[in-house]
Amino acid sequence: MDTIMEAVQLVENDQIEKAISMLRNYLKKATDDEKYTIAELYLQWGFLQEAREILEELLDLYPDESDLKISLADIFIEMEEDEPAITLLNEINTEDPAYVQALIQLADLYQAQGLFEVSEQKLLTAKQLSKDEIIIDFALGELYFSIGEYFKAINFYENVKKQQSEVAQISIDDRLGESFAAAGEYEKALIHFKDDENKNADKLFKYGVTAFQADRNDIAINAWEHVLELDEDYNTVYYQLAKAYEAEGMVQEAFQTAIKGLERDEFNKELYFIAGTVAHHLNQDEESEKFVREAIALDPDFKEAVLFLIELFKKNEDSEAITDLIKEIKKTGADDPMYDWELARAFIEIELYDDALKHYKEAYNSLNQDSDFLKEYGFFLTEEGRITDAIPIFEAYVRLQPLDEETEAYLNRLKQTYELDL
Repeated sequence: MDTIMEAVQLVENDQIEKAISMLRNYLKKATDDEKYTIAELYLQWGFLQEAREILEELLDLYPDESDLKISLADIFIEMEEDEPAITLLNEINTEDPAYVQALIQLADLYQAQGLFEVSEQKLLTAKQLSKDEIIIDFALGELYFSIGEYFKAINFYENVKKQQSEVAQISIDDRLGESFAAAGEYEKALIHFKDDENKNADKLFKYGVTAFQADRNDIAINAWEHVLELDEDYNTVYYQLAKAYEAEGMVQEAFQTAIKGLERDEFNKELYFIAGTVAHHLNQDEESEKFVREAIALDPDFKEAVLFLIELFKKNEDSEAITDLIKEIKKTGADDPMYDWELARAFIEIELYDDALKHYKEAYNSLNQDSDFLKEYGFFLTEEGRITDAIPIFEAYVRLQPLDEETEAYLNRLKQTYELDL
């Protein structure tokens, strides 16, 4: 044992190779207990293969020794050899003191393989056998959290919280906050994410997200500003903070935050978009168009940005800009029935009625259950003298909006006019 202690001392002095050489030579005369101690040290130092060889040798001598199976299973798991680990753990019988530990390890393995029901059953069995074992409550909380059963997770995390605030360096308050937030219980989530001078940027970011979802923009802003004080390169926060400022009507702050974010992440379409929207609120339409075009250049299928730009062009009565924009978007392969509807409207404004009709027809293929579209399309057809085409469009509209008596009366007049013409 003196040799083992000397090797430990060598490792503490960063003489690892010398320590390993010493232990390798000593193994030839070491007792079985000493071999087990050496294997544990190897495992602690990260020499998995060396530890595995010793433990496999000992297991041949002591096939019923559960501690050996548990330790060896740990090594198999670390080496990503799940099947032999499962085999070993399943050999531990129900009467063995290590049985509960084996169940916990098996549950972890089955969870990693996506066998959630099997994992759950192992943990529930362990819970029945050891009701007060906090690690089992934690494992059940983690399992339910991972599969989205948040209220079940909350029950087990709360059991853990009664005795300790952290397990395996995971904050139970963090987990409770995330679980309540995911379940839509934002006010309860805020209690667990409460900012108590915490210096962890990730926790503060989550706290801000939860506050924003709970419509507590003041708390969200405070949390995210604190994140940037801790780490200016925490790029994700710039967009969120700009959104919170915008929601509070602090458009200048929102704009400045978006610009700062773009200085660090020039390929963030969301930041370009929010910079464009707040620039519009600041009556800077040229800047607004520039930023939104950048967002669309990064993602031609960014529908929200495309529709915003269309509305901006409408405000400026620039129908040709609308047609140019949508034609360019369509060339990239991005498409949406709303684009055809907007093209039809734009072509009406520049008096290209045949082109308008073409795009109304295109949009109709997808928007034939949209009552607003049907009504507008019906009136366009009527104005173009296409009464026979307009009647079925209005009939479809009235079926969707039976309380619109004025349009129904208009439809009846169209029908009477059509019958008279016949």
